[in-house]
Amino acid sequence: MTLLTPEQIAAAQKAQFDTLFGLTNKAFEGIEKLVELNLQVVKSTLAESQENTQRALSVKDAQELLALQASLTQPTAEKVLSYGRHLYEIASATQAEFARVAEAQYEEQNRKVQTLVDNVAKNAPAGSETAVAVMKSAITAANTTYETVHKATKQAVEIAESNFNAAATAATKAATQATEQATRSAKKSVA
Repeated sequence: MTLLTPEQIAAAQKAQFDTLFGLTNKAFEGIEKLVELNLQVVKSTLAESQENTQRALSVKDAQELLALQASLTQPTAEKVLSYGRHLYEIASATQAEFARVAEAQYEEQNRKVQTLVDNVAKNAPAGSETAVAVMKSAITAANTTYETVHKATKQAVEIAESNFNAAATAATKAATQATEQATRSAKKSVA
């Protein structure tokens, strides 16, 4: 008894290649976004460095230089945090697409296995009901395990995202406080 026809095998191989090339394209899209982000950062950093160097060269005394340094602290911290957020968004979007494809593949395979089990049950010789029931039970147990792991993974991703957002908020607050303190210190030095 042959379970798959040559046409079914060819269709399965084509579907696997389509999935592979689709995921490869998504990975390259993520890489493109990352390269684009990095190019933007380098371009803006060079322009800002030139501007800040010109500003630093035009200061007249040490207090003015301290005030300039203090004024640059918060924008720099905010840019670093913004870069981190963009990087996280790119990675998260790419990972989400991979997860979506993996879930679709799992559901398709699960459907095929269920069809196979149903066909085996229909064509099974008399007296093999117990073996078929054990096979169905094993598939149900595997599906339940997958669902549990899937839910746990989804919760872990949500917790990680929440922790990232909390850390970014805390870092922004700390950078703001440090800037305010540096500004106050620079003003005291000037006075």
